[in-house]
Amino acid sequence: MPISTVIFDLDGTLVRYHGVAYESSWGAVAAAAGVTERSNELLREYFPRKDAYDEWVKRDAELLSGVPFSRIVDAVSPPPYANGVVDAVDALRGRYRLGILSSGVGFVAELVREDLGLDFCLANHLEVREGRFTGGGETRVSLWSKDQALRGLAEKHGIALEETCFVGDHINDLPAMAICGLSVAANPKDERVAEAADHVIVDFRDLPALVSAHD
Repeated sequence: MPISTVIFDLDGTLVRYHGVAYESSWGAVAAAAGVTERSNELLREYFPRKDAYDEWVKRDAELLSGVPFSRIVDAVSPPPYANGVVDAVDALRGRYRLGILSSGVGFVAELVREDLGLDFCLANHLEVREGRFTGGGETRVSLWSKDQALRGLAEKHGIALEETCFVGDHINDLPAMAICGLSVAANPKDERVAEAADHVIVDFRDLPALVSAHD
């Protein structure tokens, strides 16, 4: 069946924040706020606990309480895109619906969505009030349940899963990759991701041809 929609993971896929764990927006935000050490402690504590992701988000969000929002936005901008992302999106835009599904940070996903001209994004929320982080956070995409989030996103936007291409890089992307029509591993961080994907790329400029081959 032809592909109508391309959905990207964010952290380590579209953007690669070097020098932080998993090249993630969470790590980049923590570094900008000066709380990397404590955030990494939470990462080590919670990453193995697949049933405790909501608590992980809550505790990581608390580390940002009182930090100016503008300071963090400036630090994580411009987005450090993976090789070929801008060219690939330019080639895909207008031919397919394009979006982000990420268990990363929502305002970073929104920044990327606006910058690249994507159609939608869904990621986790950090509360900001009067220009500062409140320390509140809301899980909207659980790290280990991206298939559930993808089904919800598809229903909301009227997207058929079999017409969807999902692009990810790590093992938490496997559930989403398993239920879509076309799966692509971009610079995969685990051999299991490369093995499960329909295609593997190291430069996003190769993506448009892979997607159009299913038209």
